[in-house]
Amino acid sequence: MGDPYLDILPLHDWLAPRWKKLLIAGPCGAESPDQVIQTARGIAASGKASVFRAGVWKPRTRPGAFEGKGEEALGWLQQVKKETGLLTTVEVANAQHTELALKYGVDILWIGARTTVNPFTVQEIADALSGTDIPVLVKNPVNPDLHLWIGALERINRAGIKKLAAIHRGFSTAIPTQYRNAPLWEIPIGLKSQFPQLPVICDPSHIAGKRELLHDAAQRALDLHFDGLMIETHIHPDKALSDAQQQITPAQLEKFLDELVVREAVSDDRQFTHMLQTLREVIDEIDDDLLRALSRRMEIVEQIGEFKHEHNVTILQIDRWLEILSTRTATGEKLGIDKDIVAELCQLLHKASIRRQTEIMKGLQEKSK
Repeated sequence: MGDPYLDILPLHDWLAPRWKKLLIAGPCGAESPDQVIQTARGIAASGKASVFRAGVWKPRTRPGAFEGKGEEALGWLQQVKKETGLLTTVEVANAQHTELALKYGVDILWIGARTTVNPFTVQEIADALSGTDIPVLVKNPVNPDLHLWIGALERINRAGIKKLAAIHRGFSTAIPTQYRNAPLWEIPIGLKSQFPQLPVICDPSHIAGKRELLHDAAQRALDLHFDGLMIETHIHPDKALSDAQQQITPAQLEKFLDELVVREAVSDDRQFTHMLQTLREVIDEIDDDLLRALSRRMEIVEQIGEFKHEHNVTILQIDRWLEILSTRTATGEKLGIDKDIVAELCQLLHKASIRRQTEIMKGLQEKSK
């Protein structure tokens, strides 16, 4: 296998935003013809959304919950497009869903987080898409695994789909956070770093899980230069059959968008450009100093490894590690650095030190045989 590669078209070649960014909006689930069309009318009235979303098949954790209306609801989406002019998108979880969505003329498909985790299912969907050019959006997997996300994108791309984008909807983690799904922004940033041409859309509804947290998640995504937002919107959110707490009304959606700040990626101001370049040069010098310091640190780590081997002492010294963690975070706090950042840095350095000392001890042990 070679390096990851995606042959895709720029977003503006196949999907034009009507707002400052691409906006996809609609209910978590398509529940009834009236609920769908009323919601779509409200969304279309603002003129800001490009795509109407609705869950037709709802993968639920336990049986008995609302699992969507299935094929019947696809007809409702046809009516939405006919009446409002909005493009339509639905989640497909298998090849049968894909074939039905194509049959009913759905404009865009998305692959959900529960499906992205299964390469076999993604491949079945990719096979069903072969020979089409329908756009596909791929949500991140439930678990924080960048390679799994990339793999799903590659499978769809290799089926010939060049109208491709990713959706960041947060991750399930063992550590509880204020959000329904931990954003772990470094993962979509890592995805964008590998594929600068790949559009990445944020789903703050699933990240937040609650209406009151929606703005913060969406604003963060915009500040990180995401290409668009997917916002769950329902004509009567509190009566929604699924994910009621994270949905907003079409009227709230318009107000919500007006309160978001959409920043430019670049500035034409010469003074700003000059000052930014100057500050970046300072950062470059500091980074160079940091790397040189890290190199010196690793040289000392190697000496310690040799010294421990010579005196038959274990690599891990738990008391010393706890001392480092405590003193460095305390020093960092005095310097105005968040203790979590310092702790994470210490853990990275400690991991590298353990690995290097292990290599040294192994080498010296083999040499002594």
